[in-house]
Amino acid sequence: MTYAGEHFSSTITEKMIMINDQQIYTWTSRNRLMIVDVFESLDDADWNAPTLCSGWTVRHMAAHLAQPMIVSFPRFFFTAMRYRGDTNKTVDHFTRRLARTPPTQLITLLREHATDKVSPPRVGPMGPFAETCLHLRDIARPLGLTVDVPIEHWRTLLDYLVSPAVVPALAPAGRLNGLTLAATDTDWVTGHGPEVRGPIEALVMAAAGRPAAVADLQGPGLHTLESLLTTH
Repeated sequence: MTYAGEHFSSTITEKMIMINDQQIYTWTSRNRLMIVDVFESLDDADWNAPTLCSGWTVRHMAAHLAQPMIVSFPRFFFTAMRYRGDTNKTVDHFTRRLARTPPTQLITLLREHATDKVSPPRVGPMGPFAETCLHLRDIARPLGLTVDVPIEHWRTLLDYLVSPAVVPALAPAGRLNGLTLAATDTDWVTGHGPEVRGPIEALVMAAAGRPAAVADLQGPGLHTLESLLTTH
């Protein structure tokens, strides 16, 4: 199915309704277990390797993925007050504290909580689901690993990122304005303007602010996308 022109918003909304919260929870759990398997395969050097999230190593990423399951919302909220409501600083605070946990314990925590149903304010189940898709590749890309989530997960996430429902934490408003996005490995296209095309994983990673994914994309809209990533 393709999404284009004036039917874009309504078609995406209908598709997102079809994929209900329970399906998102199920996919999230499976992705968490996939990520845990990756962590278990890494050596000490890999755990200290950088990810696509600036300033975070693989160990930080493991801690970050565990945070929503073991840090309650009230605790997160009151800590955020110390940072004047800055969510990014609050997340970094908990990530760095939890990263002091030995890797084996982080792996155990993640496996034990893989089926937890987490629904943060504003983003709901899509937030943790998006993180499993994006952060798996944030880890895998720098390490040269091919492990990836199913293509349907990327389709669902990209539907969300280009919809009016997306929250700024995942894709700032306006980042993808004036572009046509076209996946080359599945039937997915939407938008208006110069085209950016490539594997849907790379489209999502770029849409979510990962400049490293731009190298896997092509098309007349690529320069505009690079500028938008810098601006936003």
